[in-house]
Amino acid sequence: MRTYNVLIIEDEIPAQANLRRAIERQFDDLRVVGVESSVSGAVAWLGEEQNVADIIFMDVELSDGSCFDIFKQCQVKSKVIITTAFDNYAIQAFRVNSIDYLLKPIDPELLRAAVDRCRTALKTVEGNDTPFDFEALRNALNPEANSYKKRFVVKFGDRLSVIDTSQIAYFYAEDKSNYLVTNENRCYILDSSLDTVSEQVSPNDFFRISRNCTVAIRSIAGISKHPSGRLKVQLEPRPTFEVFVSRSRTADFLQWLEGK
Repeated sequence: MRTYNVLIIEDEIPAQANLRRAIERQFDDLRVVGVESSVSGAVAWLGEEQNVADIIFMDVELSDGSCFDIFKQCQVKSKVIITTAFDNYAIQAFRVNSIDYLLKPIDPELLRAAVDRCRTALKTVEGNDTPFDFEALRNALNPEANSYKKRFVVKFGDRLSVIDTSQIAYFYAEDKSNYLVTNENRCYILDSSLDTVSEQVSPNDFFRISRNCTVAIRSIAGISKHPSGRLKVQLEPRPTFEVFVSRSRTADFLQWLEGK
C-alpha cells in the first residue's frame, strides 16, 4: 500500500492538533511529515530537497501573511486542500474552480472525500506533475475581482466589436456623448454613461480622475503640475483635449498610483 506524505500549514495550534488527529484516525496510508504555522516556515520546509509532501492541508490566513505568498515564493506541485472559514459564496467559487476545500470545523466525511480526490489525482502522471493553480485559488477567494467587466461590446457603424478591458486606454465624455479609446487609439461611442462605466471596471486598473475622464493605469505616460495648481496627466495615446485631475480627487489619485 502506497503511503502519502502530508504537510499541514495552519497557524492555530488547536486546529493543527485536531486536523492531525483526524488524519491519523481516519487514514492508514497518510503520514503527517510536517506542520508549519507561517508563510516563511512553509516556504523553508518546501525548499528543503529532502522534504516531500503529496498532500498539503493549508489555511488561508497565516501568522505572517496569506497562503498566496507561499505560491508566489515557490512552486507547489502537491495536491492542496484548503481549510477555510469563508462563507458559502466563496465556497461555491472553490467548487467551480475545482479546488478542494474543507470548511472549519472539518467534517470527517468531507475530509475523506477530499483525500480520495487527491489520491485519485496523484495516481495519474499528470496529477503528480501539475503545479497548483494559485491564480484560481486567489480568484475563488476574491469573488469581487470577478464582478468587474472584462470586455465591452461597442458599435462601429453596422458592426459590433468586442474590446477587452486590457485594450482600453481611457474613457471620456464630451458634448453629451461617451467614448472609449483603445491602446491603438481607436475611438468608439459608448451607450453607457461615464458614471456607469467607471463603476463597471476594476478600481485596480482604472481611476475616475475627473467628471469627464476615467483613465487606465497603463495609459499614463506622465504627470506634471499645471500653473493652476492642478495635476496635468499625459496619456498615451494622446487625446485631443487636455487632461487634468480634479482637485477633490488628487489625494485619492496619488494613493491609487502607489497601489494603495
